[in-house]
Amino acid sequence: MTTAFWKAILILPGTALVYVPGLILWLTHGTRYGASFPPGSALQWLAGLLLAGAGFTLGLWSMQLFAAQGEGTPAPWDPIKTFIVTGPYRYMRNPMLTGVILVLGAGAILLQSWGIFVWMAVFFVLNTVYFKFSEEPALIKRYGAPYEHYLRHVGRWLPRFTPYEGES
Repeated sequence: MTTAFWKAILILPGTALVYVPGLILWLTHGTRYGASFPPGSALQWLAGLLLAGAGFTLGLWSMQLFAAQGEGTPAPWDPIKTFIVTGPYRYMRNPMLTGVILVLGAGAILLQSWGIFVWMAVFFVLNTVYFKFSEEPALIKRYGAPYEHYLRHVGRWLPRFTPYEGES
C-alpha cells in the first residue's frame, strides 16, 4: 500500500469512524444524549459485536482488493483505475462503505449513543446522494457498458444472494 493509499484511509474512514464519532462523544458527554457503556444486555453486546465484525471484515477485505487490484486509492481525488468485480464487489457495489455503516451501527449500539446513530444515518444519506449523482455517473464514463451492466444487476447497499458473474 502506498502513502497515498494510507492518507486516503486516514482521511476518509478515519473521519467517518474516529474523528466525527469522537467529536459527538465529546460534545454529548455529561448530557442526556451522552454515551453509556457497557450495554445493558447480552443481546446488545451480541448485536454490536456481530455488526462490528461484519463491518470490519467488509471494510478490510474491500481495502485489500483496492490495494491489490485497483491501482489507486478509495479516495475520489485518486480513484482506482481498474474496475473491481471480485470478492464482496460481486455481491454489492459499496462493501467498503457498507462496512463503515455497520461499524457505526455497532458503535451506536455498544456505546448506546443516539448521536452516533444519527451520524450513521447522515453518513448513509450523504453517501447515497453522492453515489447516485456523482460517483456512479463518473464510473459509467470511465468503464462504460460493463459498469452499466454491473449497476443494473448489483445493489448499491444490499447484497445479492448469488455472486455477480458479469455480462453473459
